[in-house]
Amino acid sequence: MEGVWENFMRNNQSTLKSLFQRKKSSSNDEESLESSPRSIPQLSPLANSVVFRCSKILKIPTEELQHRFDIELPESVKQLFTYARNFLEFCSYQALQKVSRNPDYLSDPEFRRLTYEMMLAWEAPCVECERRIQETPSNNVEEVEDEEGGSLFYSSPLNMAVQVDDKKTVGREAFARIAPLCAAVADIITVHNLFDALTRSSGHQLHFLVYDKYLRSLDKVIKAARNTLGPSLSNLPLSEVEIVLDIEGAVPTQPVLQHVGISAWPGRLTLTNFALYFESLGVGLYDQAVRYDLATDLKQVIKPELTGPLGARLFDKAVMYKSKIVTEPIYFEFPEFKGNFRRDYWLDISLEILHAHKFARKRKFKETQQSEVLARAILGIFRYRAVREAFQFFASQYKTLLSFNLAESLPGGDMILETLSSRLALLNANTSPCTVKQLPTSSPVSLLALGQLGFIIQKDANMDRESIIVGDFCVGETNPLEIAVKKSVSHTGRAEAAQATVDQVKVEGIDTNLAIMKELLFLVIQLGTRLELLASWKDPFKSTVFLMLTSCAIMREWIRYILASVFVFFAIVMLWHKHFNKGKPLEAFRITAPPNRNAVEQLLTLQEAISQLEALIQTGNVILLKIRALLFAVLPQATNRVALLLVFMAVLLAFVPLKYLILFVFLETFTRELPFRRESNDRSLRRLREWWFRIPAAPVQLIRADHDKKKK
Repeated sequence: MEGVWENFMRNNQSTLKSLFQRKKSSSNDEESLESSPRSIPQLSPLANSVVFRCSKILKIPTEELQHRFDIELPESVKQLFTYARNFLEFCSYQALQKVSRNPDYLSDPEFRRLTYEMMLAWEAPCVECERRIQETPSNNVEEVEDEEGGSLFYSSPLNMAVQVDDKKTVGREAFARIAPLCAAVADIITVHNLFDALTRSSGHQLHFLVYDKYLRSLDKVIKAARNTLGPSLSNLPLSEVEIVLDIEGAVPTQPVLQHVGISAWPGRLTLTNFALYFESLGVGLYDQAVRYDLATDLKQVIKPELTGPLGARLFDKAVMYKSKIVTEPIYFEFPEFKGNFRRDYWLDISLEILHAHKFARKRKFKETQQSEVLARAILGIFRYRAVREAFQFFASQYKTLLSFNLAESLPGGDMILETLSSRLALLNANTSPCTVKQLPTSSPVSLLALGQLGFIIQKDANMDRESIIVGDFCVGETNPLEIAVKKSVSHTGRAEAAQATVDQVKVEGIDTNLAIMKELLFLVIQLGTRLELLASWKDPFKSTVFLMLTSCAIMREWIRYILASVFVFFAIVMLWHKHFNKGKPLEAFRITAPPNRNAVEQLLTLQEAISQLEALIQTGNVILLKIRALLFAVLPQATNRVALLLVFMAVLLAFVPLKYLILFVFLETFTRELPFRRESNDRSLRRLREWWFRIPAAPVQLIRADHDKKKK
């Protein structure tokens, strides 16, 4: 008897909850129950509940929905083992496209509960699936109980919410299948990263309280962006289709500093879907905003950078902006006591807008396609803000929630952009209703979703209430974008492991890095030393043998075969190590570290290295200026000699076979230290240096910019 009662309670848990959770009158509940159609035998109780609520939203009986599913969709999605799940997807798809037409659907608790239960039902669409899930113990519940350990305190508010949440949780695949149906909730490119961000403290299982908190935070971010424009932003020259995505620096405890040269000004930084705006803080008011374009092709560069007082590179808390129309780089510093999370966040969202515009320009999209690309980037930034504000989340390189940043960072991310481009190429500017089969190739879903939420980024966009605003989705099929993302993500493990080894071998100090380089190039240095020893003719026999063999190889044109043999030798060595060292870790390369130096010694070494580098640059400039003087015949006699020499060399290159020229150069270089050539060679080099010293350098005039003009 107890087992029957437990099964009854388990199968009707969602129904019993709805009696207490839904804010409707009892009379309405009774009417809905009386009008409830007969359950579909193939579906589980929870799936039947979801389908019934979808039918109420669509105002279509469940029998009619099932009839449409059987008629409109191909036979491939109506197989016995996938019928229940595909029919659930079909109903969810139809219901969510209607619910999403309401501008405030994210504020509706019923929407949040319905979408979550859609995910639960997707995991157990039929009775057999539900029974199998119930029989399988939940690992994440055990982890949460162990985490509590009988204590009355919790490690974080998120863990506390998880521990008091229901035991039913949603997995990765269900979330990735249902969440992108609403373009504002998730993007199919980053949906797996979003799931990881929401479940990083709950054993990779999504609890309803976490999902509900995310949607409430997303709704708050969207409403804040919608209500941003006002008297406080009157200094911004915004266009009609420009949306304010985020503002930083308005709070005194979180300032933003703009560095130009050695000067720095506090102010307010604003990001829109077309540009960055900085307003310097004056006496109680903000000055006129300076616009830094992100949309036009100006060869913009945005990257993290070090800043500090008077231009010193001390703190890793700045974003650098550089373009063709900016005379010198602009640095936006985000001061904070610990970490550089603010800087990383603004770097990510600024790059997302920049990458979106670059992608649209490269593919030469039309207006609707460009707006769809920008809308996808805008919604991604809203989701990133929501997760960041609700859970203090900061994304890594391969776990970002921004679609275009992810495609730029993933190995093979260009294939994601290629697939997205092919999908966008099929967009139709006409957003009138279409059938389920036509949807994935005809609806700018992100653009329409933004329009329904109250944002306009395209003046002539058709924002009809009947427009379809669900995600790029096809019942029973895997989206090509999802396939491309999975292929790229499969290579990230090796890329991250390789990057970790790179980070480990990076060491500080000029002496230490030079010591490592010398050890790594030991064989090359030894080879150069041996060749130098042979060229000095200290051992005449070895030098003569080397000279004869090399000359024979040059005359018989064996050099290319020797180079080919070297490549084959290295290939054989690599395959040998692969076969015999399979599974063995690579031994560490042992290097004797140079003696430690104090700060003063390191500064002196650095100063010496800079002085040597400056001397090399000066020597290079002198050589170039003397060549310029020869070209412009500053010294006519020397110019005549150089011109005749160039003509003679041109004749040799035109009529003498190349192997003879190579042989001549080799013999000339290798036999300079022979006893009978040493004196004449030294005399020739001396005459050449004296001739070079007599050539004047071309004049140079340095024009320094006006200090006041530069300051402006």
